[in-house]
Amino acid sequence: GETIAQLTDVASLDHPESDSHITIFTDKTGVVKAARLLLSSVTKVLVLADRIVIKQIITSRNKVLATMEQLEKVSSFQEFVQIFSQFGNEMVEFAHLTGDRQNDLKDEKKKARMAASRAVLEKCTMMLLTASKTCLRHPDCESARINKDGVFHRMRLALEQVIEIVTDSRPNGENEMAPISIYSGIKEFKNKVEGLRENLYFLSKENLSTMLEVILEHTEDFTDSAYTSHEHREHILELSKQAKMELEQLVSVWMQAQNQKTKDLMEDLEVAILKTCQCMNELKREVHSAATSLAADLLKYHTDHMVLKALKITGVEGNLEAVAEYTCKLSEQKEQLVEMCRLLRHVSGTEPLEITCIHAEDTFQVTGPQIISAAETLALHPSSKIAKENLEVFCEAWESQLSDMSLLLREINDVFEGRRGEKRVYLSLPRPGKHNANLKALKPVKLDTEEQAKIAKLGLELHLLTSDVDSETEKWEDQENEIVQHGQGMSSMAYSMYLFTRGEGLLKTTQDLFHQAEIFATEGTKLASALHALSDQVHNDDKPLLLLEAEKLISMCKQLQITAKASAQGKSATFSKVDACILKTRNVMTLLCQLLPLCCKLLKKNKAGNGCLKPAPPWKEDRTGTNARTPERRVDTFGIKSLENHVTNMTFLESK
Repeated sequence: GETIAQLTDVASLDHPESDSHITIFTDKTGVVKAARLLLSSVTKVLVLADRIVIKQIITSRNKVLATMEQLEKVSSFQEFVQIFSQFGNEMVEFAHLTGDRQNDLKDEKKKARMAASRAVLEKCTMMLLTASKTCLRHPDCESARINKDGVFHRMRLALEQVIEIVTDSRPNGENEMAPISIYSGIKEFKNKVEGLRENLYFLSKENLSTMLEVILEHTEDFTDSAYTSHEHREHILELSKQAKMELEQLVSVWMQAQNQKTKDLMEDLEVAILKTCQCMNELKREVHSAATSLAADLLKYHTDHMVLKALKITGVEGNLEAVAEYTCKLSEQKEQLVEMCRLLRHVSGTEPLEITCIHAEDTFQVTGPQIISAAETLALHPSSKIAKENLEVFCEAWESQLSDMSLLLREINDVFEGRRGEKRVYLSLPRPGKHNANLKALKPVKLDTEEQAKIAKLGLELHLLTSDVDSETEKWEDQENEIVQHGQGMSSMAYSMYLFTRGEGLLKTTQDLFHQAEIFATEGTKLASALHALSDQVHNDDKPLLLLEAEKLISMCKQLQITAKASAQGKSATFSKVDACILKTRNVMTLLCQLLPLCCKLLKKNKAGNGCLKPAPPWKEDRTGTNARTPERRVDTFGIKSLENHVTNMTFLESK
């Protein structure tokens, strides 16, 4: 850097040329060499920094594993309390490190896998607490031991998967087998078929036939399923037969066209291509309908959680026969939901949603038997408060996964219908050491049905505004522009607040909503800073309008922050605060809908003006102000807040 500065320093030139043109690059070879060395050095620094981050995560994982081993061996409550407090702090550190890493990942598939693993760790932390307590209270109970062992095993698998993603490796060097869905198979097949328009010789007919066979083999997951309706089964079989016939016709015309390229044959080939693709589209539509209708029916049927309620009641009664009867029903329900997840995976439409379906399937597979072992423990010890609490935790995990499935189903339908179906919810959670003093005072509250009904209209308006903002951001040519990035982040957070008004999504309590509102306001303030930076680059005529809008945004975000931080005591006051937060979020989103097209217009205007943009500041100046990526802008669904709550409230264990 210093070498380049010296070689390009105008002041160092003693003899300017007579025609007043100054030649700066006196040593072009030296500048090129220095530039290459600079790029090489920057690359090495980035690689080194990446290695350090990876080592930090591995070290943190190793600490967590070591403490887990201690937790497994404890024999007294006092020892357990001490070690679990340490374990909680280590999990918080691990959560923050992996959250930052998840945000840094560019591969959406890896990002989804990381999110799934971190979700497992979040839920299992609370499960580990109650399962271990139950085992300590009832050391001779086999079902309690099985329950606890299952939690430890699942946490170890999740920790291992995080390390696989971070280090981009698999155990024993084996390659990861990507799950093949019907959607991805049909997409690839259609691309190959449509490629025949450009090149008749780029693949063989055997290759195309094999691809179709693989797709039709996967449709057997639907036709062989006991939960697929007779009507859907018949339609899928009929379309599979038709697809074979259309491919035969296509291959016949294709082979003729290879030998003789006449106009008539090329027209016949075009017709055959269109018919084959149309048939595959109909097959895709049919399997989508079969999977989503089954999912909708099952989720509706199981919303009352009758089996879980019955297990809790019969467990407290100590009725072993009734518990055995309801565990059989839960096993049947688990099989239905697992099958539902498998079918949804085929029609998910994107790799991240595919991974979410696989994660949901694993969750139902594992949580079902854990609920059964927890219920059996309670039935054997009906007066045990710890055993009752343990069953509650596992039932809550099951209910939470069912709730997440409703959201997943909606996203899958959004992708199928061409709408944006991968809304990311931004939850910027507190760092260790912050807000801990207030954790005991927080009383998480959920909106009841009546309150949800009152706020539904406001929530719907917010939803419509998020769609408008998404439409505006998609019009920008530069999707990496800072204004677009902040706008997308705010839209995603507003969408999570809309889901809260419906009793869905990751914001479970009013406190979650207020925290999200604070982060939303902070994001808006960052957007205002980006607008100020843009105002320095546009025409003087346009600058006042942009600055006026930026000041409006700052004012509205400050009001929202004040409202979100204000205390509210009692049900009525809390609901009023919720209403005010969503109303002010809606107002900010309305302003955002006006700002985005204005900024886009100004950028295009200046771009078309050939140099109307003011020059960027010199490279020596500090330019980190508006481009700095803060830790708050990251996808973080790990419940660090609740985890810190467990740690700070461990004193209740000592009273046991």
